Amino acid sequence: MSTIQPARPIQLYRHALSGHSHRVELFLSLLGLPFEFVTIDLLVGAQRSPEYLKLNPFGQVPTIDDDGAILSDSNAILVYLARKYDPQGTWLPNDALGTAQVERWLSVAASQINNGPATARLINVFGAKLDQERAFSISERLFTIMNAHLTDRAFLVGETPTIADVAGYTYIAHAPEGSISLEPYPHLRSWLSRIESLPDFVPMQKTAVGLFA
Repeated sequence: MSTIQPARPIQLYRHALSGHSHRVELFLSLLGLPFEFVTIDLLVGAQRSPEYLKLNPFGQVPTIDDDGAILSDSNAILVYLARKYDPQGTWLPNDALGTAQVERWLSVAASQINNGPATARLINVFGAKLDQERAFSISERLFTIMNAHLTDRAFLVGETPTIADVAGYTYIAHAPEGSISLEPYPHLRSWLSRIESLPDFVPMQKTAVGLFA
C-alpha cells in the first residue's frame, strides 16, 4: 500500500482481455492507488482512433494519465508507478544490483513471455495468425528455466515481490488459454499462487479457450 496518493484518480486506458493492461491494473491495485478504467475496444479498432493516437501514437494499450503525465508501455508504467508511489524501493529496489535484477525480468516479460505464452494466447483468444509451434517452444524453454529459478526463492528477485513478478504474472497465469499446460512446472505454479495471495490482488478475466475451454 502506497503512502503517497495521486492528486486525482489515475486513468487507465485498457482492454479487459489485454494482459499488458492487466499488469498495470494489478500493480495499481497492489499499491492501493485510486484509478479509473477508460475502455479501448481493440476489436473495433478504437486504439487507432485519432483521439487515442494523440495519447499513444503506437496505438497500443495500456496508457495511463496521472494528472496530466501521459505514459504508455506496460513495463515503463510499472517502473514509473514504483518510482513515484513507492520511493522506499519495495517494488523496485533502489540499489544497483536489485534494480538490474528486476530489469532483467522486465526484459524477459517483453521478449520470451511476449513471444511465448502471450503469443499462444493471442492466437486462441483473438485469432491472430502467428506461429503457434514457435510460441509453444519458447514457452516450454522459458517455463523450464523459471521453474528451476523458483526452486529456492519465493519470487523472481528474492523473498519479496517486485514489479518483475507483476510483469511476469498475467500471461503465465493465462498460458492455458494458449493451450499451454502449467502442470509440469510445480514451482512456477506455486509462484503464481503466492502472487494471487497478495493483499488487493485482482485477477484478469478468463476466456473459455485452449485448456480453459
